[in-house]
Parts: sequence; C-alpha cells; structure tokens
Amino acid sequence: MKSEKVYTYLLSTGLMIITLMVLSVFCIVIVNGAPHFWPKKVSHFVLKDGREYLGEIHGKELTLDKSQFRYRIKIGNRDVYGQDYVWIDEDQIVSRAFPHGVIMLERMEWGNAYGFIPEKSITEIKTKIKEATRLRKRIVRFEKKNIAGVYADIEAIQKKYAEEETAYRKNRLSELEDQYRNNEQILEELYIKAQKETFRFSLIDKTEKEMRCFDIVHATAVNDLSIVRKAGVFIYRIGEFIFSYPRESNTEGGVFPALFGTVFLVLIMSVFVFPFGVIAAVYLHEYARHGIILKLVRITIFNLAGVPSIVYGVFGLGFFIYTVGGGVDAFFFSDNLPSPTFGTGGILWASLTMAILTLPVVVVASMEGLKSVPQMYRDGAYGLAATKWEVIKDVVIPNAMPGMLTGLILAISRAAGEVAPLMITGVVKLALSLPADLTAPFVHLERKFMHLGFHIYDVGFQSPNVEASRPMVFNTTLLLLVVVFVLNLTAIIIRNKLRKKFLRSGV
Repeated sequence: MKSEKVYTYLLSTGLMIITLMVLSVFCIVIVNGAPHFWPKKVSHFVLKDGREYLGEIHGKELTLDKSQFRYRIKIGNRDVYGQDYVWIDEDQIVSRAFPHGVIMLERMEWGNAYGFIPEKSITEIKTKIKEATRLRKRIVRFEKKNIAGVYADIEAIQKKYAEEETAYRKNRLSELEDQYRNNEQILEELYIKAQKETFRFSLIDKTEKEMRCFDIVHATAVNDLSIVRKAGVFIYRIGEFIFSYPRESNTEGGVFPALFGTVFLVLIMSVFVFPFGVIAAVYLHEYARHGIILKLVRITIFNLAGVPSIVYGVFGLGFFIYTVGGGVDAFFFSDNLPSPTFGTGGILWASLTMAILTLPVVVVASMEGLKSVPQMYRDGAYGLAATKWEVIKDVVIPNAMPGMLTGLILAISRAAGEVAPLMITGVVKLALSLPADLTAPFVHLERKFMHLGFHIYDVGFQSPNVEASRPMVFNTTLLLLVVVFVLNLTAIIIRNKLRKKFLRSGV
C-alpha cells in the first residue's frame, strides 16, 4: 500500500508538471503577443540633449551597470529615421507627456507613423482613408479579374492554337488584346485617382510630410481613446490579424493565407491518411496470417513513426513531385511545358507527404482500437450467420472507430506543426492566391501555399526587421496552437459521440 501511494504521488506530480508546462507555454505566448493588439498611448519624450521623440513604450530593462532603466520606444516613421525603435536611458529624459491630438498611422509600407494632422480633422481623414481602402480593394479585384484573367485567356488561346493560324484565333486574340489594353488604361486611371487624395502630416520635429490616403490602412487618435473604444480597436485588430493578408515582408498585416493553407493542408491530409490507415490496420489485425512476416511489418510501422520528418520531405520531393508530378505534366499538361504545373511543389504533394508521415500513427492507433473490440461481439455476429466482411464492417469497425479517431487526432496534431517536409514540397513565404477560391475549378491543388509553422520561422528568423516582427511571431504561434486545439477538439467530440452511441446501443 505504501509503494502504491508513492507511485500515485509520482504520477500526479508528473501530470501536474506537464499541465504547468503547457499552461506556461500559453501564458508566455499570450503575454508577449496580446499587447500588440491593444492600442498603447503615444508618449512625447524630451531629452537632455534637446532631441524629441514621439512613440510607444514597448518595454524596459536595466542598463548593464544596473543603475537605471532604459526604455525601448517604437518611434515608427522608418522612412524618415531609418529604424522603428530607439533605446532611451532614464536619466536622459527631461520630460514625458501624452499629447492630445497625436495620430498613429498604420501604413501599407514603412510601418507606423506618429505625428499630428495640422490642417484637417481626424474624422475627415478617416472618411478619406475608408474611400481609399474601397478603391484599393477595387483595384485588387480589377487586377485579378480584368488584367490577370484576360491575360490567362490570351495565353490559353495561344497554346490551344499554337500550331495553326485560323481566323478564329486571329480574331479572338485581337479582341482579347484590345480588351487587355482597355483594362490597362482603366487601371492606370484608377491608380491616378488613388494618388489624388493627400493630407499634410507633421512629425514631432516639425517636419511635414505629404501622405497619400491610398497608402494608409488606419488612422487612430490613440491618446484620445476611451477604454471602450480601445477594447473595440483591440477586437478589430484581432479580426484583422486573422482575416487579412500580410504586408511589409510578413511583419505586419494578417496571416489569413497561412491560416487557410494550414487548415486546408490538414483536411486534405486527413482525407488520404485516415482511410488508408484504417484499411492497413484492418488487414494487419483481421486478415493477415500471424507469423514472422507480420511481426516484421509491425516493427517497421513502429519504426517509421520515428523517422525524421525531413526524410519524408525528400521522399515527397523525389517521388511525388519529380516522378508523379512530372508524369502528370507530360500526359495532361504538355502544352505548358517546360513550365511545370504539377511537377513542382504544391499543396497536393505536401498533403500526401504529410499523409505518409502520419500514416504509422493512424495505423498503430487503429490496430489498438481493433484490439479493444471484445471477441464475443465477433462470435455473436458469426452466430447470426454474418460473413467475415459483414462482421468487420458492421460490428468491429464501428466499435473501434473511437480508437481510430484517436489516431486521426494524433496525426492532425503532428501535421499542423510540421514544417521541415513542407519547405521542400510546396510552402512559400508569400502566396496571394489561395489553394481554393471562386475561380474555376475552385480547388487548385497545384498551387503553392503558406503555412503557420513556416510563417513563424520566416518572420522570426528571416525578417529584415526583427524587433518589429517579434509580436507577429508570438501571435502566429498562439493562432497555430488555437488551430490545433480546435481541430483536435472537433475530432474528440466526434469520437466521444460515437463512443456514447455504441454504449447506448449495447453492441
């Protein structure tokens, strides 16, 4: 009894430590990421040497001699100062104030700008920025549909009638080229219109800059916001982070393409890995003859789960992309060669690579689920004159389904966080075209894609502006954790419902 209590205490202590570690990860990520969305007050610093800075305090630390603090100030205006942040020692500060009327501009390029609008009100500027935002969205839609779409039609006609000069080809090309030139002219007029709306923006050193409304994402009088309005800005920024596209080399804006690519990759992988994993498990457990060969196969499956993921990536590159993809291009897309269609990285090959990587997990979990089905269920079904296939299909698999879904849950968890295989099978730094959209055929399995895991690596370690991208790293990490949690929770709910269903039925 005494030893049993010791083991119980050890197990509970281990569980507590693991729980604390998981909670610590979440806390660290939230503490470092969430403040990025909350609008901070902008401070006006006057230093002993006469310099003045306008910016947000983004942290403080002790100096090397431990005698005082120094502050990390985000001053923005990178196009003027050449940097986003400055460090100011505490003893250099003469005064610090929170001036009313200071404006923070979130821009498409060069980061934030802090200053004042001397001529016009913030309400008037916001109205013009909203109009410019609508115009920017209109230009993007026009470029995709009327410029890129018509250009794609021209290329299709040229490829289709490459070896014959028909009257239809000549007339159709002439018509499309005229349409393309007209669309280019319309686009040029839209860009000219976008340049017209400007306003004067005054920096803290009295320098004035002419700002185009077209280049501004948001204008906020941060020092004049109430708590309620700050909460509204906080919620809006979170939504913008999730559902908007990245800008400034992924260091600003949103992560929607990466979020979409991650979820889409996991869904395609699940479609492939779950059926094949279940089929393999059913054969190995129900049909295969027990012997040395079966033991070797099982040992091999267990060992495959420990193979480094980059090895699977190299296999996906050599087999799926070069061999299968090259063959698909030769048979079905020969008109596009030498430009590859499926003979290069894409979300289909990345999903298949991840399916092979997670297949051992699904097979092992499914076999354990099949083992958990009592033998009397099988005997009872055989007693009712059921065939072996009917027993497996109607009795064994339904009762083993919760265990099989456990394998799928583990596969989803691993696939959502893997990055190494994706780096050589289709993931990219920036992909403005999603793998699924409203353009026929609607699902584009040949397209490259973005992934939250790779996005974290790229922003954290490949960014030209490390300090500015730091909050983006933590927020993307939190979003990836939430995605994995939601996907797993969905699978767990389905598994528990199936388990309750079969318990109630008494099968």
